[in-house]
Amino acid sequence: MIVRQATKKDHEAIVQFQLAMAHETEGIELHQPTVIKGVEAVLNNGDKGHYYVTEVDGEVVGSLLTTFEWSDWRNGTILWIQSVYVKPEFRRKGVYRKMYSYLKDKVSKADNLNGIRLYADKTNLPAQKTYETLGMNQDHYVMFEWLK
Repeated sequence: MIVRQATKKDHEAIVQFQLAMAHETEGIELHQPTVIKGVEAVLNNGDKGHYYVTEVDGEVVGSLLTTFEWSDWRNGTILWIQSVYVKPEFRRKGVYRKMYSYLKDKVSKADNLNGIRLYADKTNLPAQKTYETLGMNQDHYVMFEWLK
């Protein structure tokens, strides 16, 4: 199992993962041309974020996106994990654990990175259990959002 930063050659796999995730988790059929452009925007501009993928025997089986939050309290960046997807047949086999470990190691070694955050759907109890098992905890903040 290899974790690496995604490249443009991973574009199609990441697009398919995003479409599948929206369908599986929220019953939403995303507009594929928009997702294609959105994934491409990240792959072409590292200021927007970075995708990471996990390969097993040369096949991309999982991905996640990190975006950045500046913390004036810490004078550094918090990585936000988003858009996590693992192919169903590779779930519960350590794929996400490997990606998380990769990122945690990256943050631990970088002076300008100060932590990792993510959000999980309140009803996604298996994901919450996974995050807790990896040493993450629910913080004391409640997230609110407005989306167009």
